[in-house]
Amino acid sequence: MNRCFSFSLGHWLAALFACLAAAAAPPLAAQTLDPQRIPPIAAKAERGVLRVVAPPDVLMDGRPARLAPGARIRDRNNLMVVSGALTGQDLLVRYTRDPLGLVHEVWVLTAAEAAALNPPRPALPAY
Repeated sequence: MNRCFSFSLGHWLAALFACLAAAAAPPLAAQTLDPQRIPPIAAKAERGVLRVVAPPDVLMDGRPARLAPGARIRDRNNLMVVSGALTGQDLLVRYTRDPLGLVHEVWVLTAAEAAALNPPRPALPAY
């Protein structure tokens, strides 16, 4: 009985090509993401300040609110985060609500997005 594990030449070549392909690909840290969000922030999203009190309870602009079951929160890097990781932080966000009024989607804004949504007002002339 043959107990040796043997590869055929085809298996060795396939493994070799897989290793070469992995070595030729740029590392993940070297890949840059497009600065634009994908998926984009919904046009109907409202702007507000989110504070996670005790998930799913949140304060939206200082008023009590609740996260919907399956709520999606995207951080400044457009990565999904759990609400428990944001407990106690005041975050400038855009958000949408579901038909029941629960907070459904949340996008934490970057400094550039916040500035673009709220351009500085021109200085009033002094009299």
